Amino acid sequence: MYIGGTDINALHHLFAEVIDNSMDEAIAGHASRIEVHFGEDGYITVSDNGRGIPVEKHPKFPTRSTLEIVHTVLHAGGKFDSKAYETSGGLHGVGVSVVNALSDDMVVEVAREQQLYRMTFSRGIPQGDIVALGRVNNRRGTTTRFHPDPQIFGETAKFSAARLFKMTRAKAYLFGGVELRWSCDESLATEEAPAKAVFHYPDGLRDFMTARIDGETRIVDDIFSGSSGKAGSHGAVEWAIALDHRGWRRFILLQYRADA
Repeated sequence: MYIGGTDINALHHLFAEVIDNSMDEAIAGHASRIEVHFGEDGYITVSDNGRGIPVEKHPKFPTRSTLEIVHTVLHAGGKFDSKAYETSGGLHGVGVSVVNALSDDMVVEVAREQQLYRMTFSRGIPQGDIVALGRVNNRRGTTTRFHPDPQIFGETAKFSAARLFKMTRAKAYLFGGVELRWSCDESLATEEAPAKAVFHYPDGLRDFMTARIDGETRIVDDIFSGSSGKAGSHGAVEWAIALDHRGWRRFILLQYRADA
């Protein structure tokens, strides 16, 4: 029910939920870079350079780590602390735990306070405790590598490199200023999905509008854009408007956050 089914659209929604967690970290100002890799083995890996999911014991579940709770309990995400995020791209705190439940293999690595940790899951069940891997330098944030469960989506269900590529690029447009790095194995690369690409659109929707109407005749050259939001509020809006030969073209992004 959380991803809308078990078809190809639902399959790709898994990726959307994982990358949205990293985007939330970027929106809050804690991450500036997100990397996406699609492998020939069907795994997707999403990494960010944010704070890293906490690994200490969860205040409501004193015998289990926050990392485990976030990945196994619905509505347990920190994004619903009003002091954590003003906006959120995910599914009200259920996203990554649902992806975990629908993956036959998920490995999460957290680099936090110069220490690296790893936890492995299968179909939502921890495959052991958090493993401390030792000290790391020049690395921070969360890396999630997962593979959709063929028992749920079918043995022949596969991600589309072209679709993942477009979704990654779209995230860069929607959240201006965040750098997204795309890569896939050479065997999966096509004209629609190159092996490597970097997206960085400081002007967000304005850049998206510019690319969307590139080459078209404009009645007015200028693209009108702006944004509005208030610190501590539950939402923000960004817009871009242009006038071409077909009339007004509008793109509006609403970012909304609600308490759990």
